[in-house]
Amino acid sequence: MAKSKTCNARNWKQSYISVTALSSSSLQSLLVPPKKKIIKPRNGFFLGHHCRPPSVWLLALFCFALVGLLRLGWNVNTLISFSPYPCLQTLSIPHLTGELGVLNSTQRHHAVFGVQRRQRNQIVDAVVIARILGAALVVPILQVNLIWGDESEFSDIFDLCHFKRVLADDVRILSSLPSTHIKTRPVEEKLTPLDVSPQWIRARYLKKIKKGGVLLLRGLDSRLSKDLHPDLQKLRCKVAVEALKFAPPILELGNKLARRMQSNGPYLALHLRIEKDVWVRTGCLPRLSKEYDEIIHNERRRHPELLTARSNMTYHERKLAGLCPLNAFEVTRLLKALGAPTSTRIYWAGGEPLGGKEALSPLTREFPHFYNKEDLALPGELEPFAHKASSMAAIDYIVSAESDIFMPSHGGNMGHAIQGHRAYAGHKKCITPNKRHLLPYFLNSSLPEAEFNRIIRELHRESPGQPELRASKGGRDVTKYPVQCTCKRKASHMIT
Repeated sequence: MAKSKTCNARNWKQSYISVTALSSSSLQSLLVPPKKKIIKPRNGFFLGHHCRPPSVWLLALFCFALVGLLRLGWNVNTLISFSPYPCLQTLSIPHLTGELGVLNSTQRHHAVFGVQRRQRNQIVDAVVIARILGAALVVPILQVNLIWGDESEFSDIFDLCHFKRVLADDVRILSSLPSTHIKTRPVEEKLTPLDVSPQWIRARYLKKIKKGGVLLLRGLDSRLSKDLHPDLQKLRCKVAVEALKFAPPILELGNKLARRMQSNGPYLALHLRIEKDVWVRTGCLPRLSKEYDEIIHNERRRHPELLTARSNMTYHERKLAGLCPLNAFEVTRLLKALGAPTSTRIYWAGGEPLGGKEALSPLTREFPHFYNKEDLALPGELEPFAHKASSMAAIDYIVSAESDIFMPSHGGNMGHAIQGHRAYAGHKKCITPNKRHLLPYFLNSSLPEAEFNRIIRELHRESPGQPELRASKGGRDVTKYPVQCTCKRKASHMIT
């Protein structure tokens, strides 16, 4: 128990700040290393060749005294700046059983979850469902991806001991079923509907798990409601950001690559979603050539089950609705419009793009300082992770989370997880492309470049690094918008 608290305390040794929106000039200043300035001595308030007149000192003393009186006599919270910080240490679930529908945990029942690869949110919800049912959680089984063929286990990607330790007060986690249940035929559930509540979960699964002792759930993506009690939302954040720590070999290499990027100044992390499987799943086309479009059409006909987008929409309709990833040409235009100079250093995260180097050529021509993990790693460093897409994605996650600015070219679970991680760590800057509104301007070839740039900057005026401050917190994915997992603390009391 003590170790778990120690692990949680480590994440508090940070300062957390709110960041105002970025203009194109401030984006440029973030991406260009500052030049060294020679500071010349000058007269200041306390420094100078002559003493200040007594009236100045009296005025200063009066101001200090006034602030002291205000702090003692009035509530001046509105006059003192606040910053968000993580506050997950007080989960009041045990005494809210009736309200939350959470069972007192006897740990006699076991929940087994099969989750799709690289689906962190499914692991998060598996923990929450186990907590709701009062069941012990068997380490989630990662299903083999049909395209990547990665057979990694949970412990190959995440630090299992850390996962158990951090969640020890919330859910009992087992590496495997106990010997008393090995021969037990689990109650299997495949058709969990979308957006279910804790009450629905109890009504549906409680009798089954009591009768069989083992419950097997598959395909949990977006099944559990996003509107849960605040303590269950905090548990979601705790799993996503604190418990799901990458395995030591992945973490070590990811941090090495991040330091190599940081050694030459600020950098932007770009999560490019232009792999073959992304074009197949989204129902979109890369538009590199007719040949590549035909490859995607054929793959989609052979594997219609891979299509996750709405099947009743045409490619053009999906594109205009903002449901397609931005390709390299569109990302290049967007970055230039936002004021990124050609000297911008970019780390691009993602798998092998359909079309290879040709697909990346618009970016590499405009931004020559363009790197990925293969460019940064020394010979042999990536060998242990060869043919392990999940481990490679984890390395990308680490380098992206440490960047000065993060921008995804499309949504998706990884992009959302990184965005939430950065928001949780103090609203680190993130540019979310407003695809639905900007694409008509991309398609308008008669629009002057200066006017195009002005419109793009206006569309993204509040995108980079702006905290999500909303009156209503309902219906939002807390792992992407972790506002319910942060509290407010006076800036003067922040732990740094």
